[in-house]
Amino acid sequence: MKCLSVIVPCYNEEGSVATLLERVLGSPYTAEVIVVDDGSTDGSVECVRKVVDPRIRLIEQPHNMGKGAALRRGFREATADFVVVQDADLEYDPAEYGHLLEPLLDGRADVVFGSRFLSGRPHRVLYYWHYVGNRLLTTASNMLTNLNLTDMETCYKVFSREVLDSIEIEQDRFGFEPEITAKVARGKWRVFEVSISYSGRTYAEGKKIGWRDGVQAARCIVKYSPLAARLRSSRSR
Repeated sequence: MKCLSVIVPCYNEEGSVATLLERVLGSPYTAEVIVVDDGSTDGSVECVRKVVDPRIRLIEQPHNMGKGAALRRGFREATADFVVVQDADLEYDPAEYGHLLEPLLDGRADVVFGSRFLSGRPHRVLYYWHYVGNRLLTTASNMLTNLNLTDMETCYKVFSREVLDSIEIEQDRFGFEPEITAKVARGKWRVFEVSISYSGRTYAEGKKIGWRDGVQAARCIVKYSPLAARLRSSRSR
């Protein structure tokens, strides 16, 4: 059942993007793959072009604009019934698309988050303080959205087209994660969470997110919370 648009934001991932695309194309659920290159300065674009498949579309941003900006562009181009975010590295496994789609296909969910912290799937053991930061951000997000997620910062988020059509993404960088979570909560969409595996990488292997992104995420948790939205609405009247 080819029902999934896979959005791949890519920035300097020449060492992994071709392998990642082969894995994405190997999924029976993949209808199209939209790679948004975010101003890569390595050979990422050439690596994408070498993977020949009519389902792949390559979009090149004019310069490095950030993950959120790349996803905003990719979401506009998506045409399938469901849309998943897929990083261009090899930390997340496209073989799990069926697992992620199950609550959507059977009509129970509008949005599915893939959690690295639910039991049942293997994950590489790496940075303790990343784990602590993630838990703090997820808890803060839950407090302001009244959701009970275990992994707000996960890459694997799957949306129905209806959900994405109702949301305008504003954040250009990693603030996308708390922004989309808050807007999904404000829209009262049905959210499910499923366990996923995770093969994290080190900074030496190319990991890009840093502490400044965590600070920005905390700001976005407050900025896009339902309470803040109500306050902005009351001031505009």
